[in-house]
Amino acid sequence: MSTSTLSTTPNISRNSLLPAIADLGGRISLAAIFLLAGVNKIQNYEGSAQYLAHGGLPEFLLPLVILFEIGGALALIAGFQVRLTALAFAGFSLLTAILFHNNLGDQVQFLMFFKNLAIAGGFLMVAAHNAGRFSLDGRKSTL
Repeated sequence: MSTSTLSTTPNISRNSLLPAIADLGGRISLAAIFLLAGVNKIQNYEGSAQYLAHGGLPEFLLPLVILFEIGGALALIAGFQVRLTALAFAGFSLLTAILFHNNLGDQVQFLMFFKNLAIAGGFLMVAAHNAGRFSLDGRKSTL
């Protein structure tokens, strides 16, 4: 890229609307999978408990997993405690990959493993970047 191209490239400042919309859209996109997963676990509670046990975890953890997935997703969407929530979801995604998608010889499990790694990476980016302007965290910093 030439210097003339660099000088004509618009500078998107942190105060512009595009980053604020991208922050919100990213949080909603990442939260959606966990919100839906939590609701699905409620609707298929017995099957979810068996799947948890199949991964070597006690079934009594299922209500905590559901609370984490739904509560954490709602916190992300609202932009509340985003750094902490994103770090928790990154760890949760990595743990899920290791415990439930570790059969890398199975093509579906291979893809699920790396999907979880990608989601963890997205959450680490959210944690590094923070919530943005359209969030409860962002609102607190401007008051």
